[in-house]
Amino acid sequence: MMQPFMFPEKSLGDDLVSALRRLNPWWEGRPGVQLPSTRRHLVRQIQRRLETRLAPIVVVRGPRQIGKTTAQLQVLQDLLDAGVPPRQILRVQCDEIPAMMGQSEPILRVVEWFERVILGKTLNEAARDGEKTFLFFDEVQNLRSWAEQLKHLVDTSTTQVVVTGSSALRIEQGRDSLAGRITGIESGVLSLTEISLFHGTPLGDPFLQDNGLGVLTEDSFWRDLASHGRTVSSARNAVFKEFSDRGGYPLVHTHQNVEWAALADQLNETVIKRVIQHDLRVGERGRKRDAQLLEEVFRLACRYVGQSPAAATLAREARRSLNANIGDQRATHYLRFLGDTLLLRLIDPLEIRLKRKGGNAKICLADHGLRASWLQEMIPLDADGLEANPHLSDLAGRIAESVAGAVLSTVNGLDIAHLPERGKDPEVDFVLTVGTRRIPLEVKYQRTIDPQRDTRGLRAFMEKEANNAPFGVLVCREDYTLSDPDIVALPLSTLMLLR
Repeated sequence: MMQPFMFPEKSLGDDLVSALRRLNPWWEGRPGVQLPSTRRHLVRQIQRRLETRLAPIVVVRGPRQIGKTTAQLQVLQDLLDAGVPPRQILRVQCDEIPAMMGQSEPILRVVEWFERVILGKTLNEAARDGEKTFLFFDEVQNLRSWAEQLKHLVDTSTTQVVVTGSSALRIEQGRDSLAGRITGIESGVLSLTEISLFHGTPLGDPFLQDNGLGVLTEDSFWRDLASHGRTVSSARNAVFKEFSDRGGYPLVHTHQNVEWAALADQLNETVIKRVIQHDLRVGERGRKRDAQLLEEVFRLACRYVGQSPAAATLAREARRSLNANIGDQRATHYLRFLGDTLLLRLIDPLEIRLKRKGGNAKICLADHGLRASWLQEMIPLDADGLEANPHLSDLAGRIAESVAGAVLSTVNGLDIAHLPERGKDPEVDFVLTVGTRRIPLEVKYQRTIDPQRDTRGLRAFMEKEANNAPFGVLVCREDYTLSDPDIVALPLSTLMLLR
């Protein structure tokens, strides 16, 4: 048996070595942190990609506090339970080890130390001996040149890597460097099927399987989804009420007995302020961003949820609120910064994709619970809640549009845009592009549906041959059946069963 390399641990520095050993207690036969019994679908998605080995690196992208770290630890624990020797697994929490920041090429240095001190051989020697190795890097975007280091690592070593990140911009930049070496997973807050597990009302697996998007171009798929929603309508409505009341962050469903006010404070501190004061505070070349302006732009995003405000509108309102000289471009940049953290999903207009005249991005929050916590204003989305508060219906409609956009944005590989009103052509809330086909989707979140007026945008879009749209989807407040054979109607709660 090959003997371990006898390199002194101080080569990395005592602080870094101590942190690595604490993050990897299984090396010494000690248990890790207690993990929840409830699992996100994300766990199986990661495992499936590790099993198929389509690419050496699995990248999981999503906002802070949605359960990426927990999912990573559950995957890791499953590997240990399946018999993978502890010394063949390395995990690094990149945003919580200050000592890594002082290292030149920290990923490579840590892996070299792991090979010498823990694994006792190189990754390639382990692979030659039939030993699979797994490297986990959490919040990897916090490390300089992380993508270049991982590229070098997987180009020169046989191993499997799982990385998570909460910065769309930095992870996307890494994707460019790692072309052909990664398989990506887009993750958002809890889906309705996941929330159901927290409340003992299981809704089954996601209706859209994690094996391709082709079915989205078949109207039979959407009709089957609508039918499935009706079949589980009792459980679906009960779980949707929980989502309406609290949103989709794991925190609010694992602490069901804690009052909303306390949970809202926790969301503000651990999600919104963490992003604004930590993730976004320092920009390129160390330049500090204006935290007050970031907070104000996020407030405006909450106010304009589900809409496409012009840059001039955001700048004017920010100037009025902060009594400061804020230009259109700066307001737009700060909105994009927030989008890069995935707190927002900014849906660009379809015309930009077609290189026609520009338009404004539609604002979809990662979760309406963030809006409720930041503005201290809870807007019901469930039918009973809106029946009791009919004056909130218009605002609920905009939030419902945001929810739909957030759900669709986390369908892996799906190209989503919105179509602004142009001339005589009505707007379409969302356009899904799969291959050469486009599926228009309109949200009409109201008590009653007018079959002609409320489908005008869908029909206008489908009538244009160039759009190659075989059918449309109408998202409503409750189950509804349209006589139009080319339009599938389903409630928002059923749309959420996709994932």
